[in-house]
Amino acid sequence: MGIRTVFTALLLALALTPAHAARIKDLADIRGVRPNQLVGYGVVVGLNGSGDSDKTRFTVQSVVSMLSRMGIRVDAKGLKLKNVAAVIVTAELPAFARVGNNIDVTVSSLGDAKSLTGGTLIVTPLRGHDGQIYAMAQGPISVGGFSVEAQGGGASETKNHPTVARIPDGALVEREINMDLAARDSIALQIRDADFTTAARMAKTINMNLGGAFAVSPDPGTVNVQVPPPYAGRIVDFISIVERLEVTPDAIARVVVNERTGTIIMGQDVKIAPVAVAHGNLTVSVRRKEEATPAAPLTPGDTTVTQNSDIQAKEEKVPLVELQEGATLADVVGALNRLGATPRDMITILQAIKRAGALRADVEVM
Repeated sequence: MGIRTVFTALLLALALTPAHAARIKDLADIRGVRPNQLVGYGVVVGLNGSGDSDKTRFTVQSVVSMLSRMGIRVDAKGLKLKNVAAVIVTAELPAFARVGNNIDVTVSSLGDAKSLTGGTLIVTPLRGHDGQIYAMAQGPISVGGFSVEAQGGGASETKNHPTVARIPDGALVEREINMDLAARDSIALQIRDADFTTAARMAKTINMNLGGAFAVSPDPGTVNVQVPPPYAGRIVDFISIVERLEVTPDAIARVVVNERTGTIIMGQDVKIAPVAVAHGNLTVSVRRKEEATPAAPLTPGDTTVTQNSDIQAKEEKVPLVELQEGATLADVVGALNRLGATPRDMITILQAIKRAGALRADVEVM
């Protein structure tokens, strides 16, 4: 099976896969329960001559200030700091992080250092947007790349970003963010992809499982839920029950096209109105018809109606054939696949159908 056939088969599978229910935990967040960003300015030492140059004056000033706090007086004019680099340290303080917990930090060069490989971050306070110190970071850094250069300015090679590094569990939480959930008599669910139908389904599912009108959706991005009396003071247990409920999310019919890579991603609700399709010397005909099957004589039962699709694809110069009853996008892709059309051909055809007003979906070009 060729790469093109596998690619288009994947598109068909995505288009034909029915929507499945998802946990509320995977669709929404509890308002107020979120991480907080921390940032700090620090110094990395121990570099092998790959630190900031003398032109980076704030690195020299930082070292002088650090040594002064340690009781050592130095003259800034006499410092040659090739083994030191000024950095910005960033981290996320998770919700409900407690004093003594460890969090990961990211260290990024602020000056003109060539590499942070082998360096150690000196103790750095991490502050929140309110200016308060919430964590302290320190430790040896881990760089996922390298930069080497021949002596005398010859050939050089760089892999990944040697001026950005990580310190796993490199910061110690020193201050907590107070969040009293136990005193709440309601919670607000923030839907990550706001949608009227999804919000209505979520509220309905919660009410059905709780046996009352406890949930209401004031807007497509929020569902407010009252805590039932049996769960008063047991907010953690209540949230655990709510977030495990399953809801089938709704979404706008959309086709995502990446012209650079020839990638097409489509949803199951994408439909095509009656239209004639031709691309170069390729012609596609998709017809839908209903067939009635009567019940057997002298037996109870009703006549059943089934829908059948008759798809034909030809690679020759023939007149356009109109899509009589309309077709799904999966029908068109399937016909083009059997014809041997490339993904880029499909992209061109989809854009033309959209401009003709027959593609009932949003087309997002990346």
